[in-house]
Amino acid sequence: MCGRYNLYSSVELLLEQFELTNGDFIEFSPRFNIAPSQEVLSVVQGETGNRGGFLRWGLVPSWANDPKIGYKMINARAETINEKPSFKRLLARRRCLIVADGFYEWKKEGKQKTPFHIRLKNKLPFAFAGLWDRWDQNGTVLQSCTIITTEANELMKDIHERMPVILTKESESAWLDRSIQEEEFLKSLLVPYDSDEMEAYTISALVNSPKNEGIELIKSI
Repeated sequence: MCGRYNLYSSVELLLEQFELTNGDFIEFSPRFNIAPSQEVLSVVQGETGNRGGFLRWGLVPSWANDPKIGYKMINARAETINEKPSFKRLLARRRCLIVADGFYEWKKEGKQKTPFHIRLKNKLPFAFAGLWDRWDQNGTVLQSCTIITTEANELMKDIHERMPVILTKESESAWLDRSIQEEEFLKSLLVPYDSDEMEAYTISALVNSPKNEGIELIKSI
């Protein structure tokens, strides 16, 4: 699963890496403890190129009666994404990238949970595969998203059985391309990232509380 992550790269780097066409409208501060229900930087395909913006983390389907359902839908399983009613229709037309520098996972050993920070070895930002939807009822509009997860790669297996789908640069383009709607092809992009290009290390228990923030959260101990 993926329940907490961070994003602290400069806006300039993100504009370049994700080829955003609306960079003048994107403002955010470094975040080291992004949690569900918060606004997260996402990328979708626009009419003239990639557009960045903010979505609430925790998918609220357009047909939902209560937006609180989003708290239960922070993640979507890649294996069944084309079967679940909440995700099937979004797979064809509402795919997005969710931008991150790293994410957190907790290794369970008995009653103890040890937090880890996981990132790319090159320390560059990357994109989780995501889906988004628009909920509009009683004058309230909410645009929200979910992060897709898959089975753990060799690096992650010792920490947790699942991990978020991290897209390669090539698969990012295909994932955003709205002209591509073939389910099996799209599902073929949702695979574990190459563990040789990733690293994981233990960090302070400060990350356990979403209220804590700051660069000290990603320092190795």
